[in-house]
Amino acid sequence: MNSSTVAHVRRPAIGYALYLCASFLFALNGSVSKSLLESGIPAARLSQLRVTSGFLILLVIVLLTNRQALRLKRSEIPALLLYGILGIAMTQFLYFISLQYLDIGVALLIEFTAPIMVALWFRFAKKEKQNTGVWIALAMALIGLAMVAQVWKGATLNTFGVVAAFGAAVALMIYYVSAESLVSKQNARDPISLTMWGFAAAALFWALGQPWWSFPWEVMGGAVPEGPLASVPQWALLTYMVVLGTVVPFLLVLSSMRHIRASQASTIGMSEPVIAAFLAWVLLGEVFLPIQIIGGAIVLAGVFLAERSR
Repeated sequence: MNSSTVAHVRRPAIGYALYLCASFLFALNGSVSKSLLESGIPAARLSQLRVTSGFLILLVIVLLTNRQALRLKRSEIPALLLYGILGIAMTQFLYFISLQYLDIGVALLIEFTAPIMVALWFRFAKKEKQNTGVWIALAMALIGLAMVAQVWKGATLNTFGVVAAFGAAVALMIYYVSAESLVSKQNARDPISLTMWGFAAAALFWALGQPWWSFPWEVMGGAVPEGPLASVPQWALLTYMVVLGTVVPFLLVLSSMRHIRASQASTIGMSEPVIAAFLAWVLLGEVFLPIQIIGGAIVLAGVFLAERSR
């Protein structure tokens, strides 16, 4: 067997392990990011730090592995701006805003309804036929979220936080749709350079909106109020957010795709809110009630059904 044949052998167990590891790192990043927000860093600035640092790291990777991908065509710019500003910058920013008002598990459950929004987008905007599974998935998500919010008790969740989380879900839907369009085009970019340029657009957006010379450096070095992460230096949390909470899990996801299909990966991806909620309980003391756990399971089941239906 020659080397080219070996290189294309799929090992699902390895793919699942890689994606599960990425989900864990993404999930832990929820607690890390919330701790950074509580240390005094504004959500917009934290998003700016994340995308700018992520862009610089990915730029180095592309420089070392695929320098030709640094060439940018004028025709690519509008789609990359949409992908980077709305799909990346706004997803992260609105997620950070929601973390300031909601428990991590709740914020992620709401954001994870994005695949259902994607299915509805293709149904109404693209006029693509969808089977009844999509409508069942939507109903399940609404019922599950109602259980998480315990609507029978009135307004138990912060309204602003819920709006921000749903905004993050819409932005994530735009990310999925625009990314799918970009990678499906002829002579499409590889995923690493595509993400690098997306992060570049997001970094440029923040640099124009809030220039670096106005960065509130006085908030750096602040302490996390309480919990196990309170003893971790802020610089270490920031390093985790950028390296282990962004770049490394992204590369793990890309590596996993060599061994498993996207539909299989999405199944493992459902573990992220579960892991994030567990870690938030251990590290931040955020507790889900039994009825909320059941509601969260219904939401994830609905999201899974929506993805399988497409």
